[in-house]
Amino acid sequence: MEISAELVKTLRDKTNCGFMDCKKALKETEGDLEKAVAYLRQKGIAVAGKRAERATSEGVVVAQVAEDGLSGVLLEVNCESDFVAKTEAFQNFAKLLAAQIAATAPAAVDALLAQPWQPQPGLTVQDYLNEVISQTGENVRVRRFSRYAGGGLLGAYIHFGGRIGVLLELSATQATPELLVLAKDLAMQVAASTPLAVSREEVDSAVVAQETAIYQAQARESGKPEKIIEKMVTGRLDKFFKENCLVEQPFVKNPDITVAQLLKDTGDAALRVVRFTRYQLGT
Repeated sequence: MEISAELVKTLRDKTNCGFMDCKKALKETEGDLEKAVAYLRQKGIAVAGKRAERATSEGVVVAQVAEDGLSGVLLEVNCESDFVAKTEAFQNFAKLLAAQIAATAPAAVDALLAQPWQPQPGLTVQDYLNEVISQTGENVRVRRFSRYAGGGLLGAYIHFGGRIGVLLELSATQATPELLVLAKDLAMQVAASTPLAVSREEVDSAVVAQETAIYQAQARESGKPEKIIEKMVTGRLDKFFKENCLVEQPFVKNPDITVAQLLKDTGDAALRVVRFTRYQLGT
């Protein structure tokens, strides 16, 4: 049967699929629009299955913080090429997904994919993801997300066109202009300096043990007495903590003070960094 250009356009508007794919779907379903939509969705599932094993080293990291500053989301969505990652459609998908995570608080990626897709409740998130895969021609993967809520004041920072993103929580619960700036500045600090933890007490004990073993081996090569070796190891560990613990690092906007001093200078003795999440694309 002859398929009109107007009918193809209607199907394209409903599915965002290509002209030829829409025309073929309408021919296969004898011009039935709803069946054509279902046909394209099934095709999307098949395409997604074929592409599922392909590497996804590009993509985008997005952050979303609520107006009151007390809840927020950091999300990484991957694709195969930088070209697709920069498209408006891909960027919008990531932003809509972050908004859904903020609203529904899924426990993990699998739970998120099983949810109804909020912009189109007739689909699940996985269904819509399959359509995105079909439309882009690439494997697309929701890699990870973090959602903070019910605690302190949040700051977020996205760096390098969405290749690095940070979500950070302060212990404060009042969103003053000064604290909002501070939270964002500290998120920027985490993006730039890649700390392992907020403080030395929070550094993974396995990491500390590994660093200690390395410093001991290096120190023993000097042939110095055990007491001197012990002091050398302590000194090197102290340097490691100062480089890798957020509160001990020099503040990026004023290297003459540490982050701990910056927090103290606010006048709130109880103010502290509660936690942070840092995502770097593909790592």
